[in-house]
Parts: sequence; structure tokens; C-alpha cells
Amino acid sequence: MDVGGTTIDPMNVKSPNLKKLGTRIVISRTDNLGDVILTLPLAGYLKTLQPDLEILFIGKKYTQPLIEQCSFIKRFLDRDEVLATKKVLTNLNVDTIFHVFPDKKIAWIAKRSGIKQRVGTSHRWFHWLTCNQLVNFSRSNSTLHESQLNFKLLKPFGFNDIPKLDQLVLLYGLHARSYNFSELFSSNHFNLIIHPKSKGSAREWSIQNYYTLIQSLPVDSYRIFITGTNAEGELIRKEIPAIATEPHVVDLTGKFDLYQLTSFIQQADGLLACSTGVLHIAAAVATFALGLYVPKKPIHPGRWMPVGKKARHLVTTLTCTTCNPTNCQCINALSATEVKNAIEQARTEKLCSQKKMNFE
Repeated sequence: MDVGGTTIDPMNVKSPNLKKLGTRIVISRTDNLGDVILTLPLAGYLKTLQPDLEILFIGKKYTQPLIEQCSFIKRFLDRDEVLATKKVLTNLNVDTIFHVFPDKKIAWIAKRSGIKQRVGTSHRWFHWLTCNQLVNFSRSNSTLHESQLNFKLLKPFGFNDIPKLDQLVLLYGLHARSYNFSELFSSNHFNLIIHPKSKGSAREWSIQNYYTLIQSLPVDSYRIFITGTNAEGELIRKEIPAIATEPHVVDLTGKFDLYQLTSFIQQADGLLACSTGVLHIAAAVATFALGLYVPKKPIHPGRWMPVGKKARHLVTTLTCTTCNPTNCQCINALSATEVKNAIEQARTEKLCSQKKMNFE
């Protein structure tokens, strides 16, 4: 089966096991934004193999804008509303639910709703009481990427192979809503988004390192945008007040909702961040995404690197076994020069692409 020029092995598409999925399924992933983004290829894969399949998604309320911009998902279900209504899954006539993120309350509701196929990891005790399809695998000890690990849950339906990362690149189905940012972007510059914070979900490069990088990027070549929540913006400006006053920097912290931010990222030339959801958004919409990582398991790039056509990552060579997660000396060992070189390469590729287009 061909998807966007890449051939995907149907893997038992004509098998009776695929029909066992039914016509309406739920994917439940009620954790954070980056985890949700890396689950979208699972929806894309199933939708590609069975086009008439209706896919619903249970998640945290704040991830709704992301799910609503995914072409493979029919409907978003807010976790809190599912818990409050309790019978919503019964009324929706769901055939199968995949508990991608183990959520005890959702697991019990799914069972009480009479969903025929309830799939979860065997590593959660409550799944032994609530699921009738248990899959034995460990995320923390696996060598697979997080986006690939989700496919382990398809084993009860005859799916034994795991798609390659270059196949999953095509299966996000993430299409940002259209917003006009022409007044912010410059056609004569490399429009780079810097997203320094992660709400504590990842090891963060220091604000001083970001400031050093910003000062090293030529004003006549770069236009830089700092994004994040309003609270994150206050923290950044408190630590280095001058960071937002550089001549080629625009402070956009607290300015966008998730719909607008997704669109802004899609229209930008590149994004720099640590291992956080915004980085994975950039990878999913095929924007140059540069992630900064440490080699420590299970937060290493082999598990969490951005997966996209233009996704790249840098990882420190330090072992990162004893440092403070809130002041990680290991990730700060990555120099501003290393990061600048990776960004400069992306800018060079953009310029070469523009020259080729003009020549043609």
C-alpha cells in the first residue's frame, strides 16, 4: 500500500483479525502533548489499512486542538467528560479500545461500557481486571522509539511487525488551521522559533545557552521568535531580561493558543527545543525541528527523538547519571556553537532549495 510515496506493508490486511477491530475504535492516551503526537501515526496506520474505520481519541482537554487537526481522527473525547458522563462510550457503540497510556479510571469505564475488545499492557495490574487483550512489553527497557512502541498493542489483531520510522513520518495526518503571520515572518531571513521550556517534562538547555546562541546568529540572516506560556515567558525574562530586546528577536510567549501555535510552527523555517511536545509538532508538520537531548534512559533520543522529514537532534556525550534534572549539566554541555552549526546547515539547505526553485 502506497502512502505519500512510501510503501507500507499491509501486514495481514485481509486477515479476519483486522475485521475484529470493528468499525469504530477508541485510542486512549491521556498524558502529555508530545506523547499524544507520537500516537497519531498509530491512528494513521489503522486508517490507511481500513479506510472506513472511525477513530475516536480520549485525551486531556488541552490536547484537543491537536487531535482536531488530525485528519485520521473522527472525534476527540475529553477525559474529564468521559469520567463525568460514564456512559458516553456505551452510547457511541465502540468496538475496540486501545489503552495506549494506562489510565485506571478510563479502563474501568471501558469495561463497564461493554466494549468488546479492550487492549492494554499486561504491566498494569488493573488491566488484568479490565482488559481482555493483554500485550506483554516494556516501554522503559525497549530499544524502539515511543511512536513504534504503540504498535505493540496491535499484536492481538495479527500485527507482528513494527513500521519503520521513515514510514511513520507520513502518518501523522496533522494539518494546521490557516492563520496569517505574514507581518511576523521575513522572506529574507531564516525564521527560527526557539521554545526554551518544557514544563519540567524534559532536561532543559539553560537560558544562558539560548541567549549565547541568539547573540551568535547574524541579525541580517535570522529572525527569531521565542514561544512558550505566559508563565514561561516571565521566567525567561526574569533570568535574562535582555533576551527579548535583541534586534532580531520577537517575544511571543503567552500569545498563541495551540491552534495558532501549530500553524505558526508549520509556517516557520525551523524550531529549536528540548524533548517537548512543541518539538514533535514541528517534526509532524515537516518543519525543521532540532531537539536537544541527553543519553540517559529512558529519556534518550532513541526513545524520544523527533520523527519527521526535517527532524534532527543533538545529544550530549556525557553519561548524565547524577546531575540535577532541573539544572542538567549534561545537556548544558552541548555548546551554542554545536547548535548554531546544525541550524546554519538547515538555513543553507533552505537557500539551496530556493535557488533550485528559481532556476527551474
